[in-house]
Amino acid sequence: MRQNTYLAPTLRDIPSDADVKSHQLMLRAGLIRQSTSGVYSFLPLGLKVLQKVENIIRDEMNRSGAQEMLMPSIQPAELWQESGRWDAYGPELMRFKDRHQREFALGPTHEEVITTIVRDDIRSYKKLPMTLYQIQTKFRDERRPRFGVLRGREFLMKDAYSFDQDFEGLDESYQKMFDAYTKVFTRCDLNFRAVEADSGAMGGKDTHEFMVLSNVGEDTIAYSDKSDFAANIEIAPVNVTYETSDEEQAELETIDTPGAKTIEEVSTFLSVAPSDCIKSMLFIVDEKPVLALVRGDHEVNDVKIKHHFDAEIVELASEEETKQTLQSEAGFLGPIGVNKEVTVVADHAVKVMVNAVCGANEKDKHMKNVNPDRDFTVSTYGDLRNIQIGDPSPDGQGMIQFKEGIEVGHVFKLGTKYSEALGATFLNDQGKAKPMVMGSYGIGVSRTVAAIIEEHHDDDGIVWPLSVTPFHVHLIPVNIKQDDQRELAEALYDSLNDKRYDVLFDDRAERPGVKFKDADLYGLPLRVTVGKKASEGIVEVKVRKTGELFEVHKDDLQQTIEKYVG
Repeated sequence: MRQNTYLAPTLRDIPSDADVKSHQLMLRAGLIRQSTSGVYSFLPLGLKVLQKVENIIRDEMNRSGAQEMLMPSIQPAELWQESGRWDAYGPELMRFKDRHQREFALGPTHEEVITTIVRDDIRSYKKLPMTLYQIQTKFRDERRPRFGVLRGREFLMKDAYSFDQDFEGLDESYQKMFDAYTKVFTRCDLNFRAVEADSGAMGGKDTHEFMVLSNVGEDTIAYSDKSDFAANIEIAPVNVTYETSDEEQAELETIDTPGAKTIEEVSTFLSVAPSDCIKSMLFIVDEKPVLALVRGDHEVNDVKIKHHFDAEIVELASEEETKQTLQSEAGFLGPIGVNKEVTVVADHAVKVMVNAVCGANEKDKHMKNVNPDRDFTVSTYGDLRNIQIGDPSPDGQGMIQFKEGIEVGHVFKLGTKYSEALGATFLNDQGKAKPMVMGSYGIGVSRTVAAIIEEHHDDDGIVWPLSVTPFHVHLIPVNIKQDDQRELAEALYDSLNDKRYDVLFDDRAERPGVKFKDADLYGLPLRVTVGKKASEGIVEVKVRKTGELFEVHKDDLQQTIEKYVG
């Protein structure tokens, strides 16, 4: 490809709205351009990388036995209403009406569509197991799009769906996809971990996220410093034994705490440790009020609350809902004297607290010497808090540490959630109708490109891994107007193209410094510079990853390229 007419415009300055390296470099190197918030065009250079990642995914999906297809982005509301997700999915689902006022959604995922296709065309156990996949644009109305293509409203995704006769078959299909994902991200040269995770709006129980370890990830991974345990902080179980205190219970009293709303403010005002306070937070769980209690130095985990109640929707109560339910405001909430309509649940750590401090459900007032069971009743205790650094690992090996991660893949065991809702059944070997057992598996293709850049860059630009590089060689004549340089460069360009190498030929009439800066920014594996020794048939080769520089005769160039790029 000749660079003079190639649409890969570079930027010298870092865009002011780009906070992370991948976003900065994708803009500066001309891989993407923004159309509107969270929506990007992939320019030719970016598209070549995107296609390289797609090809790796296709290769591993096909090797696993999955079949590629393509489904529509526009999905009728009736399908989502039938599955129960039309209301449950939330505002991220992009909804619209056509000219006949029929409701539709722009697909963020395709469980409903694929289930109805299989339902209508697969009726016998003899056609199972079956795994189908597609690579397609998806849409989610993110509240706060950011980090470029890492968190967009329109993105490219690979989604796959498995259909089995039973849960044993699902286990096998799930493992095949798990193994395929491991190969995909290994081939993309990513440092990743497969971690236990929450299924969210997808449904299902068993699920893993494939997380690229990074300093800019939006998810926190809790992992053991002594074992392979790793889980998203949302669902990492807390395995702590709390000792019961022998401190004598003191008399309950109400005290004034003007302006002290946070745990830090209350503990400072009363000269007590945060661990001696009870944090109370009001949630609306499937439209019912739930007061969740944790120790003051812990954080409430709403995902664990959702699982505790096996709920569909868990939301923090609004200011209006809080006043209506507890006649108070956040910062002064507590479990004492709440009405019977409010379910009180507490983390295990709260059960052993003695003479604690909590809100009095009255502005600027707290209660001191609060004791569970004596002063308030808890309906159930459970693991309701976030795991913390220094907690023992749930597998009993080592202590917990944190690392941020970028989610690039997610695998789910859906079970019969969608097949039962949408009537996807098959006849087993005894002629009996059974619901198909499903799995769902996603890879963020455009997000994977950004994750690769986050991991593979330096101060000068991108450093592409060989498996996804848009071009193998960046061929640069120092002065295109010099006959000997131009002629040698043209000859090398034709020769390398004939050998099926992907070559970007910088035939621009630019200064050498500009060309070299752009070359470092693009980050192709090898730079071949045709300069002052062109008349002798000698060129300079630079290895982008190591910075190694050496001279090579034109007759030995192909052998050198083979050594570095195959």
